[in-house]
Amino acid sequence: MAEASSMDVSATVLIIEDSPVVQHLLRATLTPLGLDLLFADDGESGLELALAHAPSLITLDIGLPGIDGWDVLSKLRSDPVTAGIDVIVVTAHAQESMREAAADRGAEGFVTKPFRPAELRTVAAALLARSPAACAVNS
Repeated sequence: MAEASSMDVSATVLIIEDSPVVQHLLRATLTPLGLDLLFADDGESGLELALAHAPSLITLDIGLPGIDGWDVLSKLRSDPVTAGIDVIVVTAHAQESMREAAADRGAEGFVTKPFRPAELRTVAAALLARSPAACAVNS
């Protein structure tokens, strides 16, 4: 699959990640797609930003301080405002059971750390391309 270099639609991605180093890597990886990026250092502020901005996509770490990523994902899926937002779990836990748990809980994507930038960009671009905003513009 070819890697997308930029999106047709200006989309917002919320990155919920507590590590400044990983935040920097995610910024460097997703910026070439022409996306607007929002950052949250913990689950609670991530939920607040998701409700306030209704991003097109969320990348979600599981090992967050305060409420963990699983609880964040559950709360996102149970709120009508955020239930339809695609989520990519980005975690260091590479076990197949984690991938299955993420899918069972409603995540549309799963990428393990350390991630390959091309892989994350491909997953993000594919999810953004199927979003309602992108479909409306491309139709």
